[in-house]
This record gives sequence, structure tokens and C-alpha cells, in this order.
Amino acid sequence: MDTFRLAKTIVSKLAKAGYTAYFAGGWVRDYVMGHPSEDIDIATNATPVEIMDLFPNTILVGLAFGVVIVLMEGHQFEVATFRKDLQYVDGRHPEGIEMSTPKEDALRRDFTINGMFYDPLADVIHDFVHGQDDIKRGVIRTIGNPYERFFEDRLRMLRAFRFASRFSFIIEAETQEAIREMADKLFPAVAMERVWQEFNKMANYPRFDQALVEMHRLSLLDVIFPELENMHIKELKHLVQSYAHFPPQAPTIVYLMALFPAAPLSQKIEIAKRIKATNRDIKLIEFLDNLTELIKTERKQGELEPYAWIHALAHPDYRLSLDIIAAVYPEKERMLLLQRHQERFDRLQPHIKRIRENKPLVSAALLKGKGISPGKHMGALLKEAEKIAVNENYQNGEPIIDRLACLPIWKNAL
Repeated sequence: MDTFRLAKTIVSKLAKAGYTAYFAGGWVRDYVMGHPSEDIDIATNATPVEIMDLFPNTILVGLAFGVVIVLMEGHQFEVATFRKDLQYVDGRHPEGIEMSTPKEDALRRDFTINGMFYDPLADVIHDFVHGQDDIKRGVIRTIGNPYERFFEDRLRMLRAFRFASRFSFIIEAETQEAIREMADKLFPAVAMERVWQEFNKMANYPRFDQALVEMHRLSLLDVIFPELENMHIKELKHLVQSYAHFPPQAPTIVYLMALFPAAPLSQKIEIAKRIKATNRDIKLIEFLDNLTELIKTERKQGELEPYAWIHALAHPDYRLSLDIIAAVYPEKERMLLLQRHQERFDRLQPHIKRIRENKPLVSAALLKGKGISPGKHMGALLKEAEKIAVNENYQNGEPIIDRLACLPIWKNAL
């Protein structure tokens, strides 16, 4: 509660100076819902200049929008002047603001659940938008006309699904219809980086699967991923069922790539780049694809030699990727797959450890000591040495050297 105490101190100082000040937005929503929160924003009728006069340790982040960061005991608090937004010109931002009252400030916000204020000095909720009623009903509803709210800021369409996913709420019917009507207006007003941020937030919530289905039903998902435009909603529902079995640490990108099971790797990478996924995410997609192909090959051909698996097993993303791949299997097959791979992993553990530590049984230095010249032949011998070590479970390099010396390539390398 240290954050609460400090934020209350700010409100108290503003009140003693003759200003009105309340906690605002998300913290109030979480407080009403009984969810603990440390992220407290403050709204006041003091101007940025007046706020900075009262609190010398501040950062001015948006004079045009009346926002100041107040620093207190290592915490940062956003303190904003009650405002009324002027005309929106780009589908994201108003061209300016005017100072206003708490009620007018509430009426310019996005959803009723985010439009409440809390007075920590009087312990009173100021709810001009019936946010408490919608929290009780479990409803996401825009403040005022949903078409106007989404015209002002198109990102709010995605935020509606994020809040629905987070709190297991439903989106109110008129708000849904406005999303359907305005979905194709998402771009170019909203940058893809912001879309990616919203997906990353949504993926942390238990109903991400349902959010994607609803986004598809209301045509918003198809705007972001045109590749899904002709997908039947039943197929999408089937695809997102696997999310329930994804490991907790699965990154957002693998949830989204699961929507394109038949896409070639090149297309998945193109989609990932388009939505501004990281290079780390793209490398994971590539490894997932390689591991998937290995598993498919073994299902067709029977058990592969250990060497075919060893570099995949030694990859840092192996276990994560295996769990993601296994998530699409029926439960019995999933358990068998995971068990079989765990047994193989345990059996090859010494070789996995060597590869991870880059400590081959037969090194370039060892071959050089035997008279082998550096070059493509040495590279081929090193690969063959590792193959022999893994497939035949050697723990010492000398017998492998003896095996290599019998190969034609050895003589060519001398």
C-alpha cells in the first residue's frame, strides 16, 4: 500500500492548495473490482504549471495534453489536468485539449469501466458514466456513442477485446456493432506496433482464445490478418483450442502463428515481420518449423538416428517448442509424444551437454594434431565424428579418431 499512501499524499497536497484531485482510470476500475493495483494515475483541476509549482520533483511529459509525472520516493505518478478533447484528426489523437470538469473528463474516456474517479481523502467513488453498474454486469461498453469513440481513436476497438479478455466480460451489443462497422478503418490510423502491443497484453489473459474468435466474428482480426478473411469461425475455434495446452511461458507470436497451421515458413515469417514481431520471435518460428518437420519425418519413417535429433535437443528453445507442438495433439497422443521425447532427451543428455558447451569429443585442434589440414575436409570429419559419437554413444575421442582414420575422406584431408 506504499504506492497508495504516496498517491494519497499528492492528492492531499493538491487539495490543501485549493485544487480538486482524484485517482483516475484503471486503478479505480481495479479497486471497484477488488483487484490489487499499484498503477495509480491522478486527475486534477490544477494546470501543469501549478502542479510543477507544488511538486518540484517532476517531469513534464505533455504540456499540450496537461500531463506531468510527479516523482516521489522512487515512484512515478502521472498527474493530468481534467480535460476535454478537441477534434480528433488522425483517428488516434485530438488536435488539442481544453481544461474541464471531472464529469467532462470522464465523458471523453473510452469505456465506462475506465471512466470513474476515486477521492482517497473522502473514500468516495465519483461515477458519472455508470461504470460500477457495467462492472457488476460484466460488460465492456463505450462511454457515449461507440461510433464516435472509435472514430476518435481506432485503437479502442482492440482495447475493447483486451479488457473483455482480461476480465472475462462481454462486449455490449451496440459497441460490438460499431466495431463491425468500423473494423476496416483500423489502418492506417493505428500503427502496427500498437496492434502488436495489444496482442502482447491480451496473450497474458486467460481468454485470449475467445478474444481472437470474437475479433474474427466482428471482422477486426481479418483486417489485421487478411489471410484469415475466408476462414470459417468454426475452424478458428478449433485452432485456438490448443491454447489451453500451451506452456505458460509461450510468447505471443506462437499463439498468433497457430492461426496459420498450413502456411509455409516463408509466409509465417512475412506475417511476423508485418506485425512487428521481434527477431527473437522470428528465430523461434524458424526453430518451431524445423522441429515440426523432424517430428513429422519420424512419424512417417519410424525412429530416426540420435544424431538427427541432437542439435534440436540441444537448442535452448527445444522444450518450449516441443510443448507448443504437442498442444495440438489429442491428449493421449500428446502424453505419448512428450514421454517419448523426454526419454530420448534423458538418454542423450551427455551429448546434449557437450554440444551446448561446445565441447566436442573430437575437436579441430585434435584433428590438426593428427595431421589434418583446416578446410572443408576437416569440417566433414568433425561432422562425422560428432555423428559417430552420438549415434554410438562414445564418451572418448580416441576410438572415434580410429574410426575416422579408416574413411576415404581422412586420406584426402592429409
